[in-house]
Amino acid sequence: MPAPPHIVTGPADEPEPPSRTLLRLLAAGARPEQLAAVEGDAEAREDALVVRGVFDAHRRRESELAALVDTARDLAAAQDPAGVLEAIVRRARALLGTDVAYLTLYDPARGDTFMRTTDGSVSIAFQNVRLSLGDGLGGLAASTHKPYWTADYMADGRFNHTRSIDGAVNDEGLVAICGTPLLVEEAFVGVLFAANRTPRPFTREEVALLGSLAALAAVSLVQTRAAAETTQALAALSAAHETVGRYTAGVERAAAAHDSFTKIVLAGGGVEDLTAALGDLLDASVTFLDAESTDDTCPPSMLDVVSATHATGRLAHDGSRWAVTVSAGPEVLGTLVLERGGDLDDADERTIERAALVTALILLFARAEADAEQRASSDLVADLMTGRGDLASRTARARGRRLDPDEPHVVLVVRGAGDQPRRSLVLSTQSALDGAGLVGEHDGDVVAVIGAGEAGPPARQVAQRLGRRARVTVGAAGPTSELAALPDLHAEAARTVAALTALGREGDGAAAADLGFAGLVVGSSPQIGLFVDTVLGPVADYDRRRRTELLTTLEAYFAAGCSPRHAADSLHVHVNTVAQRIERISALLGSDWQQPERSLEIQLALRLRRLLPDA
Repeated sequence: MPAPPHIVTGPADEPEPPSRTLLRLLAAGARPEQLAAVEGDAEAREDALVVRGVFDAHRRRESELAALVDTARDLAAAQDPAGVLEAIVRRARALLGTDVAYLTLYDPARGDTFMRTTDGSVSIAFQNVRLSLGDGLGGLAASTHKPYWTADYMADGRFNHTRSIDGAVNDEGLVAICGTPLLVEEAFVGVLFAANRTPRPFTREEVALLGSLAALAAVSLVQTRAAAETTQALAALSAAHETVGRYTAGVERAAAAHDSFTKIVLAGGGVEDLTAALGDLLDASVTFLDAESTDDTCPPSMLDVVSATHATGRLAHDGSRWAVTVSAGPEVLGTLVLERGGDLDDADERTIERAALVTALILLFARAEADAEQRASSDLVADLMTGRGDLASRTARARGRRLDPDEPHVVLVVRGAGDQPRRSLVLSTQSALDGAGLVGEHDGDVVAVIGAGEAGPPARQVAQRLGRRARVTVGAAGPTSELAALPDLHAEAARTVAALTALGREGDGAAAADLGFAGLVVGSSPQIGLFVDTVLGPVADYDRRRRTELLTTLEAYFAAGCSPRHAADSLHVHVNTVAQRIERISALLGSDWQQPERSLEIQLALRLRRLLPDA
């Protein structure tokens, strides 16, 4: 382990503070073991290691995204199918960080698949193995056209183990394997694999990335095949000038599409830029429908063609419309729909498919950036809700997220019902707040800090907006202008959510003050006066204006077991007087004031009223 750097001392030969040493090491790109070796402030050292981990994660994600862009660029330039396959296998191994990557192709004559290209393999037996459809992991992926993955292939009973396949896998020393099928147009042509020689679980993100590479390979094979077919057609029809011109124009459009799409990706363009470029290339109107589009939100004129491409995963045609599914492995990211008069030739259709692939890459890049942004938001939310770290640092980070600590803020705790994905709930909450405030995940819930002067209305508004799609309960607390008070507000908002659920009010939004007597229990600072005024206000106002004794009558009525006669005796009035007062109370409080829940609140308010200074 490298020795920690020399500690710089000040004019009085005092040691440099550990926090400053850690900051200097972070700025210099020090390794984790160097940070861990700094003695002194354990909390600062832990924070520095976390920051270092975030730096490493960002660099790793940038490397993965760069590899995807390089892969797309290399495949776009490749003319030889063999070169395409080698590039895909090589990039699959680098992108997933596995020991071995390989690709099998389907042999129609023998009805099985054979090893075509490997990277990282050392076994001759493995490099020559053949897989029957349905046998082993690859055979199952080939027969079902679905991806499969396992952390320990030999111990996984889902697969049909054969002596030849298991022998080759053992000879190569493989343990963890992930395989996804290659589909060219509507036909199965092979399987792309990434494998490790030690146990390793494959995440869904890694499976999706391997699926993206498989899709890249499939589309590139289609295009190289189409290019070869175009060359043969041009040679065969050299005497037909009009036909040659048509094919030449298609090739030129394909080249223009390649250049245009590559520039958009490298310049960091978005889906809007790509749809505009595709529309210009093919003289058409292009629409992108995201994955959230349903039969209810999809334009009726596009519904049939969109349903057709979702059913097959391939380019679909319906009159003057073409649609293609935008996907990353098994995940559907959206749909491209193109409208124009006249037909499209093969080159134009391949251009649409290439546009779908590039759209998927753009969406994955955008998702990666959004995920990084959301992780930073969640980290800040967690620090604010726990009071972790230095207050000055939290204040500076809050200002950096456009959260002014000097303004009043409210804390919302948003809790979904069932197994609603947390990431989806975070995005929905951000949308419900119109992008205002700070939203993140903390302690199993979605937590938001928003600028507001009171807590109840925004909680009800968020619950109402989110309730259009899913049942969501929202608790709120605040306001406060002190960041140091946010942990207490979070605890109160979480108790309010629990109280709403316990009271059978799931799907609602409220602050503690909105819960009646329950709010006195869950609130951090019970507002007894507000509760009493809310429950008894109409009766108290009537007594003040008319100099009556309705509140006294209420107390006597409940003390007498709700018997007008016994209440009259204790008040030394006629029973008819009590009956008349009860009628007036009913007019002021509503006819349901003697129902159990209302009656409990009224009796509690009468008792608490005696605690108030002016009672």
